[in-house]
Amino acid sequence: MPEYRSLHITTADHVTEVVLQGPGKGNALGPDFWREMPELFAALDRDGGTRAIIISGSNDTFTYGLDIPGMRGQLKYALEGHNLAAERTEFLDQLSTLQRAMISVLHCRKPIIAAVAGWCVGAGVDLVCAADVRLCSSDAKFSVRAVRVGIVEDVGSLQLLPQIVGEGMARELALTGKDIDASTAHAIHLVNHIYQTPAALLDEARTMARQMAANPPLVVQGVKRVMNERAHRGLDDSLHYTALWNAAFMQSHDFAEAIRAFAEKRTPHFEGR
Repeated sequence: MPEYRSLHITTADHVTEVVLQGPGKGNALGPDFWREMPELFAALDRDGGTRAIIISGSNDTFTYGLDIPGMRGQLKYALEGHNLAAERTEFLDQLSTLQRAMISVLHCRKPIIAAVAGWCVGAGVDLVCAADVRLCSSDAKFSVRAVRVGIVEDVGSLQLLPQIVGEGMARELALTGKDIDASTAHAIHLVNHIYQTPAALLDEARTMARQMAANPPLVVQGVKRVMNERAHRGLDDSLHYTALWNAAFMQSHDFAEAIRAFAEKRTPHFEGR
């Protein structure tokens, strides 16, 4: 495997571990992540030595989500006024690039376990929803937070989360943007199991991944592909619709206010403009 800036990769016993190591605090998902994920998961999809994958975060944190300061270049069209067709088209292309990072995880033929310790925010929830199995430690916290920063979430949660936790709970999480703890995540079936510590979480994730890797690899891949076909038909159309929506409507006074409030570490004041 080549060296990646946002990801640390190791492989043993046919299990590849992908560790998020984003810039600064909390493994935030910046430009390197969005560029490297499709490349890595295309490689893992082809790699005969990988039969199962674990995704986790460094320093006992999964991810704080989108690296907003680092992504200002990609978000500039939503922040600047008077954008016309050319600017909105370029922004649509940027959103489609972000979506490809998550879709590369979902469509990878190898089974994927997300092992969540600490915070899993925003795009982190998109990422774990693209995995096959979600596990967490007792300190985990989850938040579908895009609504709180003036964005219609556009890289997978609105499409995938209802199939995992049910329509009503998915809407509650997406419309409130509230934080939930590990026990709540388990109660609504967002995660399969909770473990006491991050170390115990990784031990159990590795045990489960080795169980998957010990089965006939082509059969395992076939099971995943058949289940994905059942569960995700129409996903690409829905993601494209969401990207079109945000390219048309994401630029707003409220979004700009959310970005200013984030930078100034204060509560935003939204006006519906």
